[in-house]
Amino acid sequence: MADGQSWMMTTVKLEEEEEKEQILLREVKLSMSKTDSDDDDDDEGCRRKAVLEELRHPDHVWDGMFAPKMEKSGEEETEEFSDVCSVKEEFVDMSPACSGTSEHHFLCSICLEVLTDPVTTSCGHNFCKTCISTHWDTSTTSRCPVCNQVFSTKPQLKVNIMMREMVSQFRRESEKKAAAPGEVPCDVCTGTKVKALKSCLDCGVSYCETHLEPHLTASGLRRHQLVEPVENLETRMCPKHSKPLELFCQSDQTRVCLMCSLLEHRSHQLVPLGEDLFEDKKVYLQQMIQKRREKLEEIRESVRFRKEAADRGKAEGVEMFTALMELVRRGLKELMKTMEEQQEAEEREAEGLIKELEEEIFELMKRSSEVEQRSHSEDHLLQHFCSLKAPPATKDWTEVMVHPSSHEGTVLRAVAQLEDTLSDEMKMMKMKMMQQFAVDVTLDPLTAHPKLVLSDDGKQVYCSDVKKHLPDNKERFSHCVSVLGKQNFSSGRFYFEVQVKGKTEWTLGVVKESINRKGYITATPKNGYWTVTLRDGNVYKAYEDHPVILHLKRVPEKVGVFVDYEEGVVSFYDVDAAALIYSFTHCCFTHKLHPFFSPGLNHGGKNSAPLIICPVNQSE
Repeated sequence: MADGQSWMMTTVKLEEEEEKEQILLREVKLSMSKTDSDDDDDDEGCRRKAVLEELRHPDHVWDGMFAPKMEKSGEEETEEFSDVCSVKEEFVDMSPACSGTSEHHFLCSICLEVLTDPVTTSCGHNFCKTCISTHWDTSTTSRCPVCNQVFSTKPQLKVNIMMREMVSQFRRESEKKAAAPGEVPCDVCTGTKVKALKSCLDCGVSYCETHLEPHLTASGLRRHQLVEPVENLETRMCPKHSKPLELFCQSDQTRVCLMCSLLEHRSHQLVPLGEDLFEDKKVYLQQMIQKRREKLEEIRESVRFRKEAADRGKAEGVEMFTALMELVRRGLKELMKTMEEQQEAEEREAEGLIKELEEEIFELMKRSSEVEQRSHSEDHLLQHFCSLKAPPATKDWTEVMVHPSSHEGTVLRAVAQLEDTLSDEMKMMKMKMMQQFAVDVTLDPLTAHPKLVLSDDGKQVYCSDVKKHLPDNKERFSHCVSVLGKQNFSSGRFYFEVQVKGKTEWTLGVVKESINRKGYITATPKNGYWTVTLRDGNVYKAYEDHPVILHLKRVPEKVGVFVDYEEGVVSFYDVDAAALIYSFTHCCFTHKLHPFFSPGLNHGGKNSAPLIICPVNQSE
């Protein structure tokens, strides 16, 4: 009979716990339905706290449901709770036999932690010895904190040996199951944190095997979304709607919840989160990483290139200024030498005049002395002879003048000469710097006009009077007697030289790869041409949007073409004179550039000399 009564009480207890779970589930669902962004964080925190509290302390919540009814006398309270206490005792007694003993069986109802030095009151409730002693010390009556049974005298508390052993065994088993470093711990476990088996996106909590059981048995909790254990579950929840992030928005490349899919991302392309999606995302991210690594290397290479260019520029600057300073020192030395030689010559001339004057003065003084002596002689014949004797020959010094030289003229002439020397030296240095960017250019026969004749090595071209039958491919010039270089350039600087000696017509420069090559062509920068031309043997022009007539001091025999792609500059030089012919500036290059050559029409042999692409010999 007693066994039957115990079984019935256990059944009632289980039914009551099931009802309690349903009530809790409704409360959880109610809290999850709130989507107000201002209260989401507080609601979510309260909801999680309620779930954790219930799972940790079901007895506490269960007893709390009846707490408002506990307003009777001590005796009535004891009688009313007698059956409930019996059920709890029986449940606790049964728990050690179960393989999955729950932590809440060993919790102190005061500190809500695993029992330490457990003691059992006469009403059957367990507490930490320190907790219940402190509670009674601060109260006027000795009352059970759980069932409110009043004790007439303060009970003498003794440690429950059996309960202590059970608690110790529970602690040892819990420590064995404790989550290792790097593993996700159970959020419900107190004390020792057991390794989590699953994480619930709806609850926002990770559960161990024991605390996960309600999600596997309770009908309401079975609908929750369980995933593999995840740390920082808040990252899997929508911060705005507190819903699981179940979808991926390909339009915005972000995870969204169902509420987001109905609101902000309604018209976006959405796909369910899954392994394939994450694999695609990983591939996409790897591609982005690779592109950025390539760009990083490109920038680093650019930095290295610029550093090398800066170092070269510094070295060239030092070399150039050293050479110029040497020219200045040499000019100064020559000026000083010239002025000193001039001064020495003037001093020698003056010394000669001084010496000659001193000799004449000596002779004249000598003659004067003789005359003075004879004037006192009584020999009249001798006096008469001396008076008739001619005086010594002397120079007419009235026209002799000594003018100091003007050194200002010497200095000005020296400075003017130095200026010319420096100018010539600067031109040669600039030419030498450009020649460092020399490239090997060969003619492309696929682009040559049918009248043009190219050498086998692709370095010479002239125009004949015979038009060959060649395929009219898209690369070939059909009207203008022109040909392009095979090489193309889309960055940096490059330079090449062409011999134009003996020609009465020619056109040189660079063009865009996409230029029109059929029919009549207007060679202007707007149409992708940057060229300089010779016509009628002595008329030089630069083909800007409006042709510019060029006035050259001499007829160039070799023309150098220099291009700085980034700076947008195309310059033409008379190589032998190291003189600038013309520069196109402020060009905007966005296409590949090709060297351009046109030897001009033959004109019955008057313009038969070829254009020759020359090897670049750097100026000394």
